[in-house]
Amino acid sequence: MFDNLREDWQTYERDISRQGFWVMCVFRFGQWRYTIRQPWLRKPFSFIYRVLRTLVQVMTGIELHCETRVGRRLLIEHFGGIIISGDAVIGDDVVIRQGVTIGLRTTGRRGAPVIGNRVDIGAGAKLLGPIRVGDDAVIGANAVVLCDVPDGALAVGVPAVIKPRKSGQATAGDDAQTGEE
Repeated sequence: MFDNLREDWQTYERDISRQGFWVMCVFRFGQWRYTIRQPWLRKPFSFIYRVLRTLVQVMTGIELHCETRVGRRLLIEHFGGIIISGDAVIGDDVVIRQGVTIGLRTTGRRGAPVIGNRVDIGAGAKLLGPIRVGDDAVIGANAVVLCDVPDGALAVGVPAVIKPRKSGQATAGDDAQTGEE
């Protein structure tokens, strides 16, 4: 837990005021409590976790369950409106902006997204259902992704259209394209 927290501290540029760091601290604590084998000893930590999770959700508008599988250096860039399903899997070096939903497509049916490494998810994007987003992919702002996104691709629009990215293509130009829709 402490190695991950140290790495999260560096990811958030050692700035205690970053709400994403608060969320990651509570998330790491929630995962750590499962390492306590004795149920009677784990219960007080579970209670503390639930209180902290509720406080952080209210203060930041970010919902990240401790059952979510999160890689290293997850960067929650902006405040608010972020919901991440407990069934989701998120790789290393992923960037998430405000208003993002990563979750189930319909209620009562299992299957949440699997996000690869170094994925950049734009503001307001929705990734729904049992999809896979490949490594180095970019999800445009307000895109609704309902199908798989290959490695290094760009997903834009509602529903998202998958476009190949040229190597070295700047993401700022990608944002300009999504602004036209």
